[in-house]
Amino acid sequence: MSSQSRIAIVTGAGTGVGKAISAALLKEGYNVVMAGRRQEVLEKAAQEIGGTPLLATADVTDAESVKALFSKVKDRFGRLDLLVNNAGIGAPPVPLEDLTLEQWQTVVDTNLTGAFLCTQEAFRIMKAQDPRGGRIINNGSVSAYAPRPFSAPYTATKHAVLGLTKSTSLDGRAYDIACGQIDIGNAATDMTARMSAGVLQANGTTMAEPTIDPVHVAQAVVYMASLPLDANVLNMTVMATKMPFVGRG
Repeated sequence: MSSQSRIAIVTGAGTGVGKAISAALLKEGYNVVMAGRRQEVLEKAAQEIGGTPLLATADVTDAESVKALFSKVKDRFGRLDLLVNNAGIGAPPVPLEDLTLEQWQTVVDTNLTGAFLCTQEAFRIMKAQDPRGGRIINNGSVSAYAPRPFSAPYTATKHAVLGLTKSTSLDGRAYDIACGQIDIGNAATDMTARMSAGVLQANGTTMAEPTIDPVHVAQAVVYMASLPLDANVLNMTVMATKMPFVGRG
């Protein structure tokens, strides 16, 4: 199936990496459904990237909202070929013992449960459609492997997303559903804006860190999505070359 006839859902599509991925998929000819919580943010993003995406307001933490999103896509296009689980948030960088339960739960609900709910709905469509199958790509982060100081909720969820990716890949085999994860290091978005001013390091110092254009992440996602369903990139790391991730503190 050519990319010109493929249907893709991107969550958290209104800003940052999600917007860049949506733009790259549109350029490749995908029918892209840009999903996010705020209609005005989605509209602004669509104007900036061009093309004719379908905009869909949805809250990945709400099971009924997720069901409505996937039902809308199925009714409109009849199938789903690609899901990019990109929606994610962090918590304030405060000592672990000072985090509130609400702050913890909000991150878990968005980053982990949201990805699970979307994956579940994608499975239901992909298993039943003809031709069968599809691909799911999860936004993992290098925090799936190593934490920053004061990042317990975000790091815990990204480690968990790695487990979800592996389980999804395994459980999807019987239905021609491939699942992989892209682990991003310091893409230049609103979430990482503070890095240019300096962020806390593991040794207690504060240091400015290099970032990369989200376009490079989007290009990697397009490559992962371009593979036939009998091939899969299980994990790919795209990071700023000089960020202090590889090394010993």
